[in-house]
Amino acid sequence: MSSRAFQRIYTELEAITKATVTLRAQGVSNDELATVDGRLAQVVKIKGDLVTLQIFSGTEGIPTNADVLFFGKAPSLNVSESLSGRFFNAYGEPIDGGPAVEGEARQIGGPSVNPYKRRQPSELIPTGIAGIDLNNTLVSGQKIPFFADPDQPYNQVMAQVALRADVDKIILGGMGLSNDDYLYFRHEFESAGALDKIISFVNTTDQPPVERLLIPDMALTAAEYFAVDKNEKVLVLLTDMTLYADALSIVSNRMDQIPSKDSMPGSLYSDLAKIYEKAVQLPDGGSITIIAVTTLNDGDITHAIPDNTGYITEGQLFLRADTDTGKTIIDPFRSLSRLKQLVQGKKTREDHSQVMNASVRLYADAQNAKTKLENGFDLSDYDKRCLEYAKDYAVNILSIDVNISIEEMLNTAWSLFAKHFDRTETGIKEALVEKYWPDGSK
Repeated sequence: MSSRAFQRIYTELEAITKATVTLRAQGVSNDELATVDGRLAQVVKIKGDLVTLQIFSGTEGIPTNADVLFFGKAPSLNVSESLSGRFFNAYGEPIDGGPAVEGEARQIGGPSVNPYKRRQPSELIPTGIAGIDLNNTLVSGQKIPFFADPDQPYNQVMAQVALRADVDKIILGGMGLSNDDYLYFRHEFESAGALDKIISFVNTTDQPPVERLLIPDMALTAAEYFAVDKNEKVLVLLTDMTLYADALSIVSNRMDQIPSKDSMPGSLYSDLAKIYEKAVQLPDGGSITIIAVTTLNDGDITHAIPDNTGYITEGQLFLRADTDTGKTIIDPFRSLSRLKQLVQGKKTREDHSQVMNASVRLYADAQNAKTKLENGFDLSDYDKRCLEYAKDYAVNILSIDVNISIEEMLNTAWSLFAKHFDRTETGIKEALVEKYWPDGSK
């Protein structure tokens, strides 16, 4: 053993498997990082002085006399206000050309907030996207995924949410981003002048997939600093959790663990829950809200990744292309926010729930009319009006490129009702119709 810059180096391996190496070492701690023959590794087992390290990129070609250099610490992040506006890699190192962040070093991946300190979410988080705010209203402390096919513009939606959401801090965790997507996020944040409240942790496609496993913990360690220590409203955006789960699968295969459903590790549920359960509403006003992207394989929501995600989270937002208008919309039938009733009509206007229900019911009537048309049946006057309404609803309400306040969404919905239907066809309470129906309409 020798010493180089106060780091411990060992050069004698006792065993090598497909994913791990074992050696005798002193003073090593669980989860500590190291390099083995220049490859990143992490301590996964200690028995006496016998230490087993998992090699993230695999052990192929590693000799028994390889240099093993211990970092002396588990993965950690320096937390301070200086994180704001910065871009970091999976190890919390700057990738934006700026200086290293000074601050308190906090180990990543710690336990979630004590349930005793949690409060029921009750604060509205508006995003400006009507498919979310009107139909699937978000609440601070909520955890909810976007389900999307890989060809959907989900990263653009995430960037829009980041720029529109009324919160104190936005933390982006990008896993397996293409360089184009990474540069897109940077450009959008910089050109909007919003960098001061956005912090980004990024792993790109040309970096090792296993580094993605550190990204959510880095993002959530930063989130906990601002929410718990600073009582701020924090929104965490994670994209793409399917690539995160794929990295888990790579590691478990190398560790010779027996795979579970869809080649995923048996620990998938707890691995995902460990991330999502960091969402919290705190008594002093701080909160962590998590929106994550889960890309689907051919729209298959029964795959282990979306299936487990659905059990853990509080709904889902479903992106799809609308063939009638060419718009990308948030599907009102397959999307759901299980906490929306905590704020609808309480933190929003009294007509919110009724307008939402009427909008979706009339859109469903349009889908029925479409089916009749495809099967060669004659359409009634009401069917034809529903079809016209559906196009207007998709363009003016459901489309992800609509950016208006919740009050404007409600007013837009009323104007669409008045354009295509008479008052009785909406099914909305008469008192609300009297109050909000546009003047001069039938």
